[in-house]
Amino acid sequence: MANSDIRRLDREIQHTQKKLEAVRRGEWWPLNGSERRAMARALAGGAYRASRGRSTGRAEEQMDSTGSAAEMRLNAELTALHGERQRLITEQARAKAAKKSSRWF
Repeated sequence: MANSDIRRLDREIQHTQKKLEAVRRGEWWPLNGSERRAMARALAGGAYRASRGRSTGRAEEQMDSTGSAAEMRLNAELTALHGERQRLITEQARAKAAKKSSRWF
């Protein structure tokens, strides 16, 4: 059972790494709903200001900070997945060692 959990976590880790790379490239598909709405608001605000001939700096900063927040969220998710994977491996090793040592008694 533990091996299937580890394989599942490995797939989830790979998927999260792909999401992280996509966010770093500026893609929107890995963003959650609130992050997408924040990006859309900043994009619309920047377009409005650009059409009026004003600076779009604030909108660009908003989009950058939203992308950074998404990147931090995915990094935290990745760290948690790695920690869970390590916990399962340690648990499996302890069970194997306990089983092996119980044979001698």
